[in-house]
Amino acid sequence: MATTMSWGLCVCIHIAIFAWYVFTVSVNCSLKSTERHPGAKSYGGRWKYLTFLNLIMQTVFFGLCILIDIIHLILPAKSLRGGVPTLLVKLRDNIFTVLAFPVGSFVFTSFWTLYAYDRELVYPKYLDDIIPIWLNHALHTIILPLLFVQMYIQNHRYGSRLKGILGLALFAALYLAWVLWVHHVSDIWVYPIMAKLSPVGLVVFLGVASLTMAPLYLLGEKLSRTVWPSSTEKEEAIRACWHFR
Repeated sequence: MATTMSWGLCVCIHIAIFAWYVFTVSVNCSLKSTERHPGAKSYGGRWKYLTFLNLIMQTVFFGLCILIDIIHLILPAKSLRGGVPTLLVKLRDNIFTVLAFPVGSFVFTSFWTLYAYDRELVYPKYLDDIIPIWLNHALHTIILPLLFVQMYIQNHRYGSRLKGILGLALFAALYLAWVLWVHHVSDIWVYPIMAKLSPVGLVVFLGVASLTMAPLYLLGEKLSRTVWPSSTEKEEAIRACWHFR
């Protein structure tokens, strides 16, 4: 069970994580394209890759965390009740619960599952000559432990489960539409596995990939309640109190 940390300690951790992500984004954007892997030079640039979108999202999220930490450090307690500080905390919680944790977990799980089965389907061997090994792990591995760190140091309130899953489903639908549009315009698939599937296989693959998002949202909710059981019990008691009034 986690305990509430001081805002000073939180801001130090968040600055370290934010600096790591900014560095990772910088290195990733400095990679050179090749004929075998045009990357950013092809249609959609890096923005067609879920890994890069997730990287940007995590960077923005932890930047927001720093802003909230600083506000809580410099403003008196009375000024933090309601208004902008409360809205920012709600925004932070919504981003983490609906997008940052499930999408980050999906990037980790889907990449390493396909990599273990056949790396050529998701990360061909020639990419080792383009992307350093440490950067590959920064993009696809370290993201998950950092999300666990964030879950442990700060409690994130989960809202309506239906709204959360629908929000995640909307993100998945928009990304799939983007992937299909990229193929329609440029005749290239974002990931090698898509080029090897039949139309039916592609529909099944995209459907299964989308459906795995919901369990990851529920996993985040379950883990959060495990790490922060006291806060969950308190919220349930408050709801029960209002129910019987």
